[in-house]
Amino acid sequence: MFKFAVLAALCLAASFTMAGSFTLLPKPLSLSVRPDTDPACNVKGNISSSTGKRIYYVPGEQQYDATRVNYSRGERWFCSETDAQAAGWRKSQAQ
Repeated sequence: MFKFAVLAALCLAASFTMAGSFTLLPKPLSLSVRPDTDPACNVKGNISSSTGKRIYYVPGEQQYDATRVNYSRGERWFCSETDAQAAGWRKSQAQ
């Protein structure tokens, strides 16, 4: 009976793998490493911890250097202000 249960479990696992329904979860991203390698993608998308608003910062703005992108909170990098706006983020009011 034990051999049958093991064989059934192996067959089930193989069928999920072959059908593409089962995938391993990706390794979590480090919060200090940008996922893109394009230096032009330097717009920081940040989510306000107090209001939940989605705000983006561009290089040269007052808070740009202090702003950190935390992927686990849904923050991200954008390649342009247009991309950030299209995703529903608004420009920082800090100059």
